[in-house]
Formats: sequence, structure tokens, C-alpha cells
Amino acid sequence: MVKRNDATRGRLSREAIVVGAIALADAEGLEAVTIRRLAQEHGVTPMAMYWHFSDKDSLLDGLAEHLIEAVRLPEPSDAPWHDQLREILLAFLVAIRPHPAIAGLAMRRILTAESGLRIAERVLGLLREAGFGAGRAAEIGTFLICSVITLVGADPVPSPWQAGEEREQAKRDKRARLESLSPTRYPNVIAAAPALVVCRDEDDYFALNLDLLVQGVRGLQRD
Repeated sequence: MVKRNDATRGRLSREAIVVGAIALADAEGLEAVTIRRLAQEHGVTPMAMYWHFSDKDSLLDGLAEHLIEAVRLPEPSDAPWHDQLREILLAFLVAIRPHPAIAGLAMRRILTAESGLRIAERVLGLLREAGFGAGRAAEIGTFLICSVITLVGADPVPSPWQAGEEREQAKRDKRARLESLSPTRYPNVIAAAPALVVCRDEDDYFALNLDLLVQGVRGLQRD
């Protein structure tokens, strides 16, 4: 029995479990990610998983750390603080955007994992450079990171794990509901219905929201 467990441990790495869990969450949502389901996916018993993760909570920490480690921080430069801040937020967005089902997990490790601490240090440093005190910089920095996570996790279009036709039908239903509203009471909602359904050209949508966040911080600086 011990020999079989040792062999299983050797074949099944922590990284393989994390990558498999992320793929499962991307395809079916975070609710599908369980120790038992992952064991089935890897062709092992649930006990084999516990060599690497003591419980589901520690597995979620592993997913969070994987997300944060994927952030490719830009090097410090002589650019204005707000341009550098936007580049950091963009790097964070690029790392978590492909994984909306688990984006919210990033906050679990942002101040624990070394990679997360590097992000926090850079963001706080730029905010201090902009003239904010340590406490206010912490508040603003937390808001910015949470806002990027929410931007990814609260995608207004149907969930990516819906089937193609199911997804298209959901969009058609949403547009029909909006366009059936009273034109007297909701003329602007009706006029914007097509954009509200699809809600964006994806790249433009995310770029606009990053600009709103950074320009909002600049507005506070002027106050």
C-alpha cells in the first residue's frame, strides 16, 4: 500500500492538480472543482490528492497563487505614476481574464504569496508617489485590485461554460426582454439594448474600465 501511494505521489504533481482544477473551473464553473472530481479526472483515489492538498480550502489557495504568479509585472520606468499604475492593472487583468470563474480567488493570496506582495508593493509605491498617505494608498490599492477582479468575474454576457446555442439563445432572450419595455419609460434602455446584450467589444470594454479606474484615482489626487 505504501509503495502504491508513493508511486501515485510521484506521478501526480501539485502543479498538475492545479492546472487540471483551473481547466475544470473554466469549463464548468468553480462549483465543479472538488477533490473527488479532480481525483476522477486524474485517475487516482481522493486520498492521493491529499499528498498535495489537505482539503478543498488549501486547493483554492493553490489556484489563487497560480493566478497571481501568472501576472507579468512590467519593469519600473520613468513614465508618470498613473501610466505605470495602469500597466500593472493591465498585467493583472491579462493574467486573470481567461479564468472568470476563479478570478475572485486571487484576493486569497494577494498579501500572502510572494508574487502577490510584489504587486501590492508596486501599486502602493506608485500611489505614495502620487501623494497619498499610507492608509489612503492601502484603501485605493485594495479598491483597484478588487475592481479588476470584479470586472472579470462579473462578466455581463452569458457564462462561458454555456454551450454555443444555449449562449446565443440567452442573448436573444435578454435583448427581447429589453426591447419589449415601455418606450415611454425606458427609451434609453431600448436604444442601448444591442450593446447591453453583448455589452462590448471585449478589448475596448476592459480598456475603458481600466481608464475609468486610473482616471478616478487621478481625480482624487487633484482633490
